[in-house]
Amino acid sequence: MKQGYDTEECIAALATPWGESALAVIRTSGTGSIEKIASVFKGSKNLASLKGYSLVYGRLFDGDSAVDEVVAGVYRAPKSYTGEDMVELFCHGSLPGVSAVLELLYKVGFRAAQPGEFTMRSFLNGKVDLTRAEAVNELISSKSRQAQKLALSRLSGSIFGAIDKAKHLLTDILAAVEIQLDYAEDEADPEAGFDMDKLDKASDILSRLAATYHVGKLYKEGIRIALAGRTNAGKSKLFNLFLKEDRSIVSDIRGTTRDYIESSVAVRGIPAVLIDTAGLRDSDDPVEAEGIKRSNMVIESADIILYLVDGTAGESQDDADFIKNHPCIPLWNKTDICKMPAPEGYIPISAVTGAGFDKLENAIFQRAAGDKLVDTGEAVIDSMRQKELIERSLDAIGKVKIGMAAQMPLDVVAVDLEDAVNALGELTGEITTSDILENMFSHFCVGK
Repeated sequence: MKQGYDTEECIAALATPWGESALAVIRTSGTGSIEKIASVFKGSKNLASLKGYSLVYGRLFDGDSAVDEVVAGVYRAPKSYTGEDMVELFCHGSLPGVSAVLELLYKVGFRAAQPGEFTMRSFLNGKVDLTRAEAVNELISSKSRQAQKLALSRLSGSIFGAIDKAKHLLTDILAAVEIQLDYAEDEADPEAGFDMDKLDKASDILSRLAATYHVGKLYKEGIRIALAGRTNAGKSKLFNLFLKEDRSIVSDIRGTTRDYIESSVAVRGIPAVLIDTAGLRDSDDPVEAEGIKRSNMVIESADIILYLVDGTAGESQDDADFIKNHPCIPLWNKTDICKMPAPEGYIPISAVTGAGFDKLENAIFQRAAGDKLVDTGEAVIDSMRQKELIERSLDAIGKVKIGMAAQMPLDVVAVDLEDAVNALGELTGEITTSDILENMFSHFCVGK
């Protein structure tokens, strides 16, 4: 480990966001952390004598000066988040107060924790595997309720369970092969110790897990949705309908939206950035023309385009050309006042009353996720690291099948079996390097 991740030192960090609040939580960990805080803590009980899972009220002192009133939560190794002795301090959430507490902790022997260092220690001390460690960060950064549920499932061990099952099947085969290799060549039966059924089961588990990457990535990263259409088609009204607030200016005056604006929403649990663009038309106004130029760039880079047509005005040639040349979802807007039925291929909606909004959300969901529906308890991967290691294991399994079909020597087949098992070991963290760990945990927030 690099110096910044020295596990022999006691660490401290603010676990709640910097900012004024009623309470702030400062987390500490490391051998001797309870005694260090006890040396500056005065309360109704001696902090150093408390059992794990204890709370006590008191004050922190720097010499004779009180720093803050706090509630200290004591956790004893190994029954803590990190597997080490820990103290969590619940203090007042003023920035000067939080800074004073941290400075006091540094003074008595703590150092500032690096990003993800608490979770790294949890992994190093066997409290979590790497898939659960990744899920911690994903849970914190989840952008929708569905994404949060999927991350919670990973944290509870859904991915580890599937990987562990596949790995046990492969190690059973490898063990049998190695026993065969211990016999003299004239006594060995190349197929006696090889269970092809177990190999197929392991391959099936990993293939199904690899296939979830698309939907896992979708819920983790989300999509970009652009609202496009001519001026006064109702884009800003629809934008506000998605947000359930008057965020975008709505006016009957053409060209009101002169630049694009965006906001975060969730569509059927999928995180999305929704973008309201300037109405598409020729304009002599240099400001509006620049806004239209920027909007076109946003539209071209969007994952999904919702193209609105004013149903009271009907479809223009420009509308028809845009729909023909872009993979968009056409919307026939203003059905609350329009008497013309929506043409084939359009979804009829009213951005004023909300009529047709459910159908629109379903269409967006189908365009983004297709038929890749997932149960929140299902094992779903969402990181490229996990995907690549699973594919590496599957590739090695494929080589084993080819080797067995070609009746290659078992010692050659065993090499590919070992590679398949090792790839899964890297995925859960049984086999890893300090560089890989530091790169992964450096993307965590400080205090986690």
